[in-house]
This record gives sequence, structure tokens and C-alpha cells, in this order.
Amino acid sequence: MSIYAAYGTNLDPEYMAEHAPRSPLWATGWLEGWRLTFGGGPGPWGGALATIVEDSSASVFVALYDVAECDEAHVDGCAGTAFGLYSRLRVRAATLLEGEVAAWTHVLNDYEGGLPSALYLGLLADAAEKAGAPPFYVEALRARPCDPADR
Repeated sequence: MSIYAAYGTNLDPEYMAEHAPRSPLWATGWLEGWRLTFGGGPGPWGGALATIVEDSSASVFVALYDVAECDEAHVDGCAGTAFGLYSRLRVRAATLLEGEVAAWTHVLNDYEGGLPSALYLGLLADAAEKAGAPPFYVEALRARPCDPADR
């Protein structure tokens, strides 16, 4: 079993079902000691991209997928690992029923800072909501600042 911890647009189970059809949603949980942030400069995606950084006082909601070996390369490809945009990272996710589990996720290979586009931020919030994130988490995503050039 290869557990993937999604914190960005891959939180959306329907989106993941299209891109990794043999990899079901396994559970949801939290990356304790991590903070969701944005990094990189504006590019074709319209603003900074989601990533996580270590922060002992924070946690990030994640959807955990049981990724089939045949889907792993596609999940990596969607994250742009072949182009060096994101890299894989091993993390521990806390779940309600299974306790702590080992998982892998992607982190941005760029500096922290910058603002996401309003569209991207909306997609993240919608994905979190679809994955069953608590309302306070979704509301905090929707309240985050976005790139003023994108409004």
C-alpha cells in the first residue's frame, strides 16, 4: 500500500478519480507540524502554488489515497515532478481510525512567498470542502489573501 497525502487540488476525490482511477480515497487526516503556504512566482498558473512547510504550531488537512503502483507516475506527473516543479516527501499523517500512518506528498521546489490567484485559491477551498475538511479549515482557505492582479 502506498498512501499519498493530498493537500492541494488533489483533495478533490472526483479530480483524483480522473487522474488516478485505481487509487481510492482511503481516509482523511492531518499533517501535524506542517503549515499550508504558497510559493514561487507568477507563472502560467496565475500565481503562487500551494506547498507545505514545517511549523510545529500548525496542521494541514489531507485526503489520503491508496495509490496503486500503476497510478503513481501519473500522480507525480500532475505535480510536475518530471520538470522539477515539485518533489516527493515522506510525511506522517494523523487519522481518526488508523492513528498515525506513513505517507508521501509533494512539496514545491521554490521559495515560500507570493500570493495564489483567486481562481486557484477557490479551487483549493472547493477541493477541501469536497474531501470533507471541517468548515473552519475551508473558511480559512477562502479568507486567505490572493494576488490583487488576478481579481
